[in-house]
Amino acid sequence: MQGVDPSVPPSGPGCADCDAADPQGWWFHLRRCAACGHIGCCDSSPGQHASAHAAATGHRIVRSFEPGEEWFWDYQEETMYESGPALAAPEHRPLTQSAPGPAERLPEDWPQRLHR
Repeated sequence: MQGVDPSVPPSGPGCADCDAADPQGWWFHLRRCAACGHIGCCDSSPGQHASAHAAATGHRIVRSFEPGEEWFWDYQEETMYESGPALAAPEHRPLTQSAPGPAERLPEDWPQRLHR
């Protein structure tokens, strides 16, 4: 896959942009940029930071950062790949972290705030 750097570790355990916001945001699921390791939230999340990162940087490939998921998505080609190269550890968010999450930031009406 062109644009994948398997040596780059993820930027952290959660969406870097949600964590940096004031007030901090929350996410439904996480995606990992396969070029630079940036962790962003999925397009169902309020912030949609993974696709925003791809648009801003031209880094077109992400991998799911959810436990048990190994698929990649190419934003430019709008193509899903069931698997791809192994990336630097860790391969998913911490198992102790909820999805959606983080649990302490979730509004009570979070299901109604998802993008569909």
